[in-house]
Amino acid sequence: MAAGQRGWAANLLHLWFHQLDPQDWWGGSDKATAILRNGFERWLTALQNRPDHEFLSDPHTALAAVLLFDQLPRNLYSGSAKAFAFDAKARALTRAVLARGWDSGLTPAQRQFLALPLMHSEQMADQLLAVRYYTQLGPRFGMQFARDHHAIIARFGRFPHRNEALGRTSTAAEIRAVKAGFAW
Repeated sequence: MAAGQRGWAANLLHLWFHQLDPQDWWGGSDKATAILRNGFERWLTALQNRPDHEFLSDPHTALAAVLLFDQLPRNLYSGSAKAFAFDAKARALTRAVLARGWDSGLTPAQRQFLALPLMHSEQMADQLLAVRYYTQLGPRFGMQFARDHHAIIARFGRFPHRNEALGRTSTAAEIRAVKAGFAW
């Protein structure tokens, strides 16, 4: 990826960590979704099939790519299967960053978002890694959420709140879990 094309990465990081706030991150505001759609949906579409190594030139470009493939779809396509369509790419990028040790130079908030693809995974190995990682980050940066996500995967092997969007049939126990608040 040419250096000129990386402007999207710097712009996304600035928006995410300096203009949006936790309410936008976790609350899904219409304002944030509109900003993300107008500024970055075209990049999501344009870059989705690029090889992972193109995003691994440096820690910040890699972090921006993780946000692009993990957080943007969840904001832009909430309630549809497309919200999860880029998860494998986001997980692969997260693992590559961790393998390089690049996360050590990121802020705790940046590290929190870097590791979210592991927490979003329906694979137990990813959940175990997420719990270890978030335990190191501590309670202010998602430790309990990582434990809760792990517990749901340990119990059901999947996230029941995704069932409708992914065309899966929910069990009675899954429906109860979602009603109890396990629907992130």
